Amino acid sequence: MRVNVLKFLGLLMALALWAAPFGSIAFCVIGCQNLPPPSASLAPTPVTIKLGGWTASPAEQKLLKELLQEFEAKHPSIKVRHEVINDQYMDVIKTRLIGEAAPDVFYLDALEAPFFMSQNVLEPLDAYITPEFDLADFEETLLNSFKYSHHIYGFPKDYSTLALFYNKKAFAAVGLSTPPKTWQELRAYSKKLTVDRNRDGRIDQYGFGEIPELPRQAYKIKAFGGQLIDQNGYAAFASDAGLRGLQLAVDQYQKDRSSVQKSDVGTNSGSEMFGQGKVAMVIEGNWAIPYLTQTFPNLEFATAELPTINNKKGTMFFTVAYVMNKQTQHKAEAWELISYLTGKEGMTKWTRTGFALPSRKSVAQKLGYDQDPLRTALVVGVDYAMPWQVGEYPTAIMNNFDNQFISALLGQQPLQQAMQRAQDEANELIKAIAMD
Repeated sequence: MRVNVLKFLGLLMALALWAAPFGSIAFCVIGCQNLPPPSASLAPTPVTIKLGGWTASPAEQKLLKELLQEFEAKHPSIKVRHEVINDQYMDVIKTRLIGEAAPDVFYLDALEAPFFMSQNVLEPLDAYITPEFDLADFEETLLNSFKYSHHIYGFPKDYSTLALFYNKKAFAAVGLSTPPKTWQELRAYSKKLTVDRNRDGRIDQYGFGEIPELPRQAYKIKAFGGQLIDQNGYAAFASDAGLRGLQLAVDQYQKDRSSVQKSDVGTNSGSEMFGQGKVAMVIEGNWAIPYLTQTFPNLEFATAELPTINNKKGTMFFTVAYVMNKQTQHKAEAWELISYLTGKEGMTKWTRTGFALPSRKSVAQKLGYDQDPLRTALVVGVDYAMPWQVGEYPTAIMNNFDNQFISALLGQQPLQQAMQRAQDEANELIKAIAMD
């Protein structure tokens, strides 16, 4: 047996020596007949990256699908599995992070960012940034929402600020031609625009649509020097300065009777009550533009920067970033995906339809949004907007504020009492959470 083995090895060596002068072709006559084609043996197995997020509409989902297909075409070694999580998104992400089953890359709203960044579950992205990525091209106010402890944890994919939407026909009917510049003017306009067309004691059109939730009231609190949270992350909106801003909404609703909530007129949103003509003015974001133009094509409306309060400009911005799961086993590939989706090419394709504003300045200019009559006010506002962030425990603060502020707006309790109660209950809940 040993002799046969030695003979076999000797034969292979002889064949190799014989084939050498003729290259590899002669040797492969015997040794390569059953080998697969070179392309099949050398082609690497693509790495699959899981991308988690939500979708606001079928059109948005279709657009992202197209964008991911283009990414895969440019990066044949990477495949993207997009997972849509529309129900209880943040709870699902938190649960999967604990179970080490979260997506490699996922959406993170600025509101939730402080908590996630503090928990050491996100990959810092500073080391991945290259000069070609052009970090300076991002709107700084947006980028700051995803900075924590001297690191960048996410890049905003898009954003919106708030602007004043006004009905041009309703304005013309009462002799108004330009939007209000100050909150005092807005209240005066609202009185003129509140009309009883049939003279039957029922208001057909209110001047202003009020949205009493905290993300629509926060800039009023800030206008007089108030703040949403203190340096330790506890609710602080019940200060005298904060109450001065909130009192504006209460007085307009209770004393002037020129503003109305969506529930008062049987609608589901500020955009809907504006589109239906129930109100002549409303404060909304970029998302309202495609909704209004598609749902109410005959509506003639315009936008303007929010009226100043206490001689100060103010608005909010809302943004979502792509972040990397620190536990991912494919960090290089995850970064390739993030850098493409938030790069100039990917962002241009993502925001070209107008349902969201690009967080890169160059893309906004390229798409003409800084010159768009309906979007200019939204783009300009990002320079002085405050982020929709309220510390590491936003739900406790937001829910208590909303419940008590609506109560005050309806006159069920004084504003100061309502806000103090909201602040105290929020802080009790934060203490309980922090102790767990």
